[in-house]
Amino acid sequence: VVLCTNTMHRVAPAVERAVSIPLLHIADATAAAVKAAGVGTVGLLGTRFTMEQGFYVDRLRARHGLEVVVPAEADRAEVHRVIYEELCFGRVLAGSRAAYEGVVGRLAARGARGVILGCTEIAMLVDPARLPVPAFDTATLHARAAADLALS
Repeated sequence: VVLCTNTMHRVAPAVERAVSIPLLHIADATAAAVKAAGVGTVGLLGTRFTMEQGFYVDRLRARHGLEVVVPAEADRAEVHRVIYEELCFGRVLAGSRAAYEGVVGRLAARGARGVILGCTEIAMLVDPARLPVPAFDTATLHARAAADLALS
């Protein structure tokens, strides 16, 4: 089972209990790539739910030994706003791109050595080449892990 969204992994435990086949958790696929890149401290961008609730951050910490840095409150609010008011409608604005780059810069200043693009729409906005740290696109990583699992 593959839930093709970060935020809806809030219900992953219930899905796992309800099915007899494995759930490929998006945070696990992402953590594998983060660790393979040699990154131990990672910033997390996503919806407010993904950044603030334990279903994602706690899994990265407990199951994968990653240190996770989330944006400050004002930055979390802006990241969330851009997702729901712009990206979900296919709107990609230069001002929002600059805002996200600023958020990533502040996460890097707080010790993040990589950043998880923890909402499937964020890759439409963020250019990894413009960031001070490596970016990990959860949509791509999850899709690759699902394909690898299916073909194994």
